[in-house]
Amino acid sequence: MSEPSLAVSERSDGGADVARRIARIEAWLSRQITLEFEPCALPRSGRTYRIAKPDQASRDRLFEEARQDSEKQMPHWAKIWASGVALADVVCERAEEVAGQQVLELGAGLGTTATAVLESGGSLVTADYSLLSLTLCRYNTLRNAARAPECLRFNWRSEPPPLRPARREAGFSLILAADVLYEGRDIFPLLDLVQGLFTPGAQLWLAEPVRKTAQRFLDTAAAHGWQGTSRTVHGPWPDGTSDPVNIHFLSWTQRLDRLPADLAGLRT
Repeated sequence: MSEPSLAVSERSDGGADVARRIARIEAWLSRQITLEFEPCALPRSGRTYRIAKPDQASRDRLFEEARQDSEKQMPHWAKIWASGVALADVVCERAEEVAGQQVLELGAGLGTTATAVLESGGSLVTADYSLLSLTLCRYNTLRNAARAPECLRFNWRSEPPPLRPARREAGFSLILAADVLYEGRDIFPLLDLVQGLFTPGAQLWLAEPVRKTAQRFLDTAAAHGWQGTSRTVHGPWPDGTSDPVNIHFLSWTQRLDRLPADLAGLRT
C-alpha cells in the first residue's frame, strides 16, 4: 500500500485543486481508519473548525497496535485536546504576528493549530512521528483553510531533525508546541531542538495543561537563558471541560554554560 507524499507543501490556487487533494487523502485514510467529524470551537476568536478524527473503534485499534510497538508511541494525537485548541485560539488572536512568518509546529495532532496558522497567513512546517497524524493534519487543514502545511515525519525525541534544507538555513521565527511534555525525557530533546532551529528574536509558544513536567522544562529553559511571559486560559473546550491551559511565550536571550544550566532539570 503506497503512502501519501508528505514532503512537499500543498498550496492551492483553486477550489477544484483543493477538492482533488482532499479526495485523494480521504481515499488513503479510508483504508487505514474510519473517520468521524467533530466541531471544534475556539472560545475566544469565535472560529469553528470541523475536524476529522479516527472513530472510537479505530482509536482502540491504534492504541492496541501501539502497545505492541517497542517504542510505545501512543496515538494521543487522535483526540482534540484543550492545549491544541487554546494554542490555535492564541494564533488567531495574534494573527498579525504569525502572518508571513516561517513557523514550525512540533506535534501535528489533528491539525487544529495548523489550520489557525495557515488561516493567519503563516508558512508552516509541521512535524510528527506518526504518518497517520500528519495525513489527518493535512486533510483537516485543506478542508478548513484550503491550504496545507509541509509535513515532516520524524521523532524529535531520538532523531536529528530533517529541517535544514537550504531554503530554511536561517531557522524558524516561530515554533509552536501543544501538550508535548508528557515525561521528563522530553525536556532536553525539546530544548535542544528549538535552540538549534531558532533565529535571532524567534519565539516558542508552548501550550500545556498545567503539567509538572512543563514547569521543569520552564525551569531548565530559564537556566539556559530563556525568558518570557505566561498566561492561563480556560474553555469551554470541545470535550465539555473548562480546565486551565497555560500558554508560555518564550524567547532565547543568551547561551549559558551547559554544565550549571543542566542542574535546573533532570535527565530521565
